[in-house]
Amino acid sequence: MTMEEPVIGGAVGPADTAAGDSRAARHRTRRTPGRSARPDPERSLPGRIAGRLGGGVLRAVLILIGLFWLMPTIGLLLSSLRGADDIAASGWWQVFTKPSQLTFENYANLLDNHVVTHSLLATVLFTVPATLLVVVIGSFAGYAFAWMDFPGRDWWFVGVVALLVVPVQVALIPVSKLFGAIGIFETTLGVILFHVAFGLPFAIFLLRNFFAEIPRELLEAARLDGAGEIRLFTRVVMPLGGPAIASLGIFQFLWVWNDMLVALVFADSKNPPITVALQQQVRQFGNNVDVLAPGAFLSMVIPLAVFFAFQRQFVSGVMAGAVK
Repeated sequence: MTMEEPVIGGAVGPADTAAGDSRAARHRTRRTPGRSARPDPERSLPGRIAGRLGGGVLRAVLILIGLFWLMPTIGLLLSSLRGADDIAASGWWQVFTKPSQLTFENYANLLDNHVVTHSLLATVLFTVPATLLVVVIGSFAGYAFAWMDFPGRDWWFVGVVALLVVPVQVALIPVSKLFGAIGIFETTLGVILFHVAFGLPFAIFLLRNFFAEIPRELLEAARLDGAGEIRLFTRVVMPLGGPAIASLGIFQFLWVWNDMLVALVFADSKNPPITVALQQQVRQFGNNVDVLAPGAFLSMVIPLAVFFAFQRQFVSGVMAGAVK
């Protein structure tokens, strides 16, 4: 009769084996505190270099690039805060060693110049209506091209896209004759209509492509709930299209505000925008940087404020459709 050897600790079952495997797996995946993970041997050398530089060095390089890009703006600001004699004698960087040169006298003189102050108001009157009209009309047209069926819709959209390649210079003389015939040449209305006409093709193209990415199920669900086209546009499409509409508004605002060619041709010489007014100051006084520098910087403050105010929506609108 054979005697069996006793099993120390009892029999080992499947549950014990599974528990031992899980403990071993946790032990293998556990990392020692304070020790970094071993680098992936399959990672390429450029990838490892980029990973090492992902910290302070890369940030320092980006900061230097940003400062280099802002250097003209900083120089313009410091020049606008220096007197005419200081500007003629040395460069704007001298303010770091001679801060006593900084003064607000140039801005005080600029605000006393009724031509410049009136031109700022005229620029606002040109820019705000032209931007609002392009955003409103472009939004309605973009929705119609994206989600409404009407005869020749695709061909009409092809025609809108074709208008994107028409340069502004080609239309100056024909539109000038047309505006002169109907009596709106050298008026505020003529400048606004010209900017609206050349801003709408891009607006329709941008918003139509953005609205077309809205899921059809959302629109069908709203229609089943009894929503008409106007209610559908205002309650569903507009909230979802906010980033694209904000991006369009920034583009149009900057284009109209910084425009000089259209204003030089179609605006009244007695009611010029800021770009034309500064050009007239150069022609009248010559190289007067003490007048031009504060005027140019003042004309940049408003579009910069608009851009930074809607920066988040601008980035979202630009990146829309880039990823699924």
